[in-house]
Amino acid sequence: MKASKWLMPRLGVNIDHIATLRQLRGTPYPDLLEAAKIVEKAGAHQITIHLREDRRHIQDADVFALRKQVKVLLNLECSIAPSIIKIAHKVKPDWVCLVPEKRQEVTTEGGLNVKKYYKQLAKIIQDFKKKKIKVSLFVEPDTAVIKLSHALGADAVELHTGRYCNATQKLYGAKSSKIMKDEFKRIMDATKLGQQLGIHVHAGHGFDYKNVRKIVAQDMIEEYNIGHAIVCRAVVVGLEQAVREMVSAIQAP
Repeated sequence: MKASKWLMPRLGVNIDHIATLRQLRGTPYPDLLEAAKIVEKAGAHQITIHLREDRRHIQDADVFALRKQVKVLLNLECSIAPSIIKIAHKVKPDWVCLVPEKRQEVTTEGGLNVKKYYKQLAKIIQDFKKKKIKVSLFVEPDTAVIKLSHALGADAVELHTGRYCNATQKLYGAKSSKIMKDEFKRIMDATKLGQQLGIHVHAGHGFDYKNVRKIVAQDMIEEYNIGHAIVCRAVVVGLEQAVREMVSAIQAP
């Protein structure tokens, strides 16, 4: 069950950091809806946003406004906190991606502890399915976790690729090459198992225009959710061009 079965892998563009720029000074710009329209025009298949409990970037009003105006898929990342889940039910995005969340972290630091929250996740997933909202779990590329996610009835897993991506950027010093190889294998093993079990496999966290290509070249993962690298590139070439370049990176590696 390769990604080619879905023609081409999808690109979900995470626009959180566009909202971060707005929140830094409390200005009405940059306009998140305008940005979303540009992302759509550039060929992205999905808009991804993370409504964090501390509301550091995306705000409640953003979520509802985007739901009304976005023409492509809307993927809402959120914690399993009851107050956030309640909002997700009201918004009814196409996808909900359940993620771990720590107040002090700069960005999501790892995958969801599926074993620890198994019973809670089972109820949350069941409730979303009743509302016909698809659910993915943001998890480590670990085969045991993939099995648990499948048993829970999740529609998809999104593999946390941060460690692989950090290694490609030499952030682990002399250990980077070995870590990159090990993490690449973990990602591939988790993906293969997901395909065997019939659960959809997505990936995200830390991807840039270079390191995503080796993963994409395996023609196995259906969807990539990427934000920081695109927003950074947009500073130089503009948002539309930055998105187009990433679409090209994942569809013609």
